This record gives sequence, structure tokens and C-alpha cells, in this order.
Amino acid sequence: MEVLVRIHISLSPNTEILPFDYQHYLTGTFHKWIGENNIHDEISLYSIGWLDAGAPVKNGINFPKGAAWFISFWDDELMRRTMSGAIKDPDAFCGMKVTEIKIQETPEFTGRTRFAVSGPILIRKYDKNPNGDHLLYDNPEAGHYLTETMKRKLIKAGLNHECTIRFDTSYSRAKTKLVKINNISNRASICPVIVEGDPEAVKFAWNVGVGHCTGSAFGALR
Repeated sequence: MEVLVRIHISLSPNTEILPFDYQHYLTGTFHKWIGENNIHDEISLYSIGWLDAGAPVKNGINFPKGAAWFISFWDDELMRRTMSGAIKDPDAFCGMKVTEIKIQETPEFTGRTRFAVSGPILIRKYDKNPNGDHLLYDNPEAGHYLTETMKRKLIKAGLNHECTIRFDTSYSRAKTKLVKINNISNRASICPVIVEGDPEAVKFAWNVGVGHCTGSAFGALR
């Protein structure tokens, strides 16, 4: 069932330092909360943001005042399973616990909206390399593959909306980040994106994220 909603999760301060590559903690906790599932993260109809309010220390990241975290959904059942799991088992990771959950309805967007990112955007081009070549924000092909990935998400959701997505290459502070998940290094882009098309498609993108592996904490939009 279509829901298009975002939940904001407040976490208590950590008791153990989080590693710099902590994203597997996010996905592990999310899957713990939703229970047994067959979700395929390559074309997820949800997105997992990164933690806010952290401070880097020598061996990782500290959250002395707790953390803010969001997860966005297209599917009503998945959202309810996540909230139910978090309420029943509020333990997250590194001593952090859920202290509050708030629901945010999807805002109204115009047919052209610029979004900042929570997690870096991962794009893989499967051409000659079966493992995929990483395309970064300054690659002229990046917009094409961002758009094609979103089209596949729309088809999976049974929606007929039109949209295009591209990096805002005028952003002077764009950069890349190497993120390691399950011992696999991924070079991804931290750069705003511009989504153009049907307003409903823009809302959809805000919830499901852009690029590959949004279910593994890449490409969530603010």
C-alpha cells in the first residue's frame, strides 16, 4: 500500500564509539526491527538516512547528545513493521536506544526541486565490469543512470510518473566518500541533486532515495 512517509527516530547517547563506517549498524538494526523479509536492496522502495549530531573522535564518531535518524517509506506495511519493531526492541547499536519516533508526512514539492543528501549517492554502471563501475557527481553519464534507476523504482511501485534526476554540478562543495560495507569499498558522491518531473514523482524520490543501494544507507534525500 502506498504511504509515502518518513519517520524520525531519536537515539540516546552512545556508550561505545561508532566506527567511521557505521552504516551496517543502520541496516542491521532496520532489518532486526522489520523481522524476516525478502527485501532486495538493489531496488529498494525505502531509504535509510545517516545519523546526525555526531562528532568525530580519534577512532570513530561520538554522539554525546544522542542522534537523529530518519527512514523513509513508500510501503505502509513496512513502515508499521519498523515502528512496531523499534517500540518492542528499542536497542539500536553501540549502547544507543530509541527514545522517540515521530512521523512526517511527505511535503508538497514542485515539479523541480533541489535536494541535499543525507548519505552519499552511489551509482554503478554495469557495462564491461560485472561488478559495476562507480560513477561520480562530475561524470557526464551520472544523470542518465540516476534517472534510469528511479524509473526502475517507479515501475516496481506500479507508478507511471515521469522524472529526471541529475547532480547539481554548480555546487562548489561537492565531494566523494569511500564507504566500506561488508568489506566492499564503494566510492559515492556527496552532492545535491535536482529532481524534475511530475510532483508525485518528486515526492516518490524524496522517500525512496536516489541511486543504488538506498536500502543500504546510500542516497537518502533531505
